[in-house]
Amino acid sequence: MKKTVVLNIVALSSRVIGEHTPFLSQWIAKHQKAIVEPVLPAVTCSAQSVYLTGKMPSENGIVGNGWYFRDECEIKFWRQSNRLVRAPKIWDKLKTENPDFTCANMFWWYNMYSSVDIAVTPRPLYPSDGRKLPDCHSQPMELRDRLQKELGQFPLFSFWGPNANISSTQWIAEATKKVDQWYNPTLNLVYLPHLDYGLQKYGLDFSKIGSLLKEVDKVAEDLITYFESKGTQVLLLSEYGITNVSQPIHINRLLRSAGWIQVKDELGLETLDAGTSQAFAIADHQIAHVHIQDPNVFGQVKSLLENTPGIELVLDKKAQANYGLDHPRSGDLVVVADKDSWFTYYFWLDDNKAPDYARCVDIHRKPGYDPVELFLDPEIKIPLLKVGSKVLKKKLGFRYLMDVISLDASLVKGSHGRIPEDDADKPIFVGYENLVNSEKIQPTEVFDLIYQAVKS
Repeated sequence: MKKTVVLNIVALSSRVIGEHTPFLSQWIAKHQKAIVEPVLPAVTCSAQSVYLTGKMPSENGIVGNGWYFRDECEIKFWRQSNRLVRAPKIWDKLKTENPDFTCANMFWWYNMYSSVDIAVTPRPLYPSDGRKLPDCHSQPMELRDRLQKELGQFPLFSFWGPNANISSTQWIAEATKKVDQWYNPTLNLVYLPHLDYGLQKYGLDFSKIGSLLKEVDKVAEDLITYFESKGTQVLLLSEYGITNVSQPIHINRLLRSAGWIQVKDELGLETLDAGTSQAFAIADHQIAHVHIQDPNVFGQVKSLLENTPGIELVLDKKAQANYGLDHPRSGDLVVVADKDSWFTYYFWLDDNKAPDYARCVDIHRKPGYDPVELFLDPEIKIPLLKVGSKVLKKKLGFRYLMDVISLDASLVKGSHGRIPEDDADKPIFVGYENLVNSEKIQPTEVFDLIYQAVKS
């Protein structure tokens, strides 16, 4: 088996490869690049699970970054157990064929309680006093401490949120080299998320994202140079491309105005009560899963959505099958935004009644994905002072609420999830000439290409 590393540079597309990525441009030109037809939804968890299983969401069960757990009547995003992925992984197949094969998974999702040999993934600490502390989880468990002793604490607050920056991606890159030196895995899967943040904030405004592209280009150069110097073959891929958007669709507000959503008053603020709602939507970038728990309103819900500006497709279960998305976890309807639009999770009609978590970076409590978490509230006059006072309370051990996030969805300028019309906005796969023999591949073929590379 051939030692292989797969670099997953999130949001890397042909559109953004160019003058701001000198190393990647030259390296890719020397190899074979294929456009990957993205899975629907073109979001992190779904794309990665298709790549690692070779199965579409209808078989592997990962219908988005989160879904409605029907037996619990709860919406949950960013779960971490690998057992949620209902199909064998590429490392399972390779290990069956060769017991000496080993695999390291560096920050790809569903990276806990997996059959992989080495794993590192974000995992904050939540003490009972309400604090949220940076940390990570690893397999073997002692690897976490060893890495943080060598590299410092994993910079969780640079991984996502208004302070997202290159330091988390650099940490992952350095940890990857340490893991390679300490464990020498046959296959190393590496997740480099940096581009995701800026492209969602700014869209394809190169005057603002050019510096971000240069930063990720340098990290990629360092990793590729390191691995190639050791004779390790490098594969490069991405999960989706990000395109410009200008119109947020508040889909749950539409459903609420029609009388189908139930909210609960909690100390004067509102929370979504999914279990007693007739119909509600789980927003996930440019895709939303709509669950209709009262069959009597199915036709009305479908008609409302089909006639909503900004919604391009409304897929019932039969239509979902055409996209490999017909799974029990999927919504009764899956709606897809047009190229200029994306879906918010917002369900309140008055910002004064928004739940307390709405103004926080709180990816696990929100009943949908929220890219506005990348923005500090512009109405805060001195944001550094407010954030600093919150951090001080945290360090002193006091309870605090880091309520500094905007509720203005119009701030978001880039999104993904739908299947773009232009190949320049689709994900890519880059490998050596005898491996990639087509200019366009299906997402399930990524599994086969990684498998062939390791077996070569």
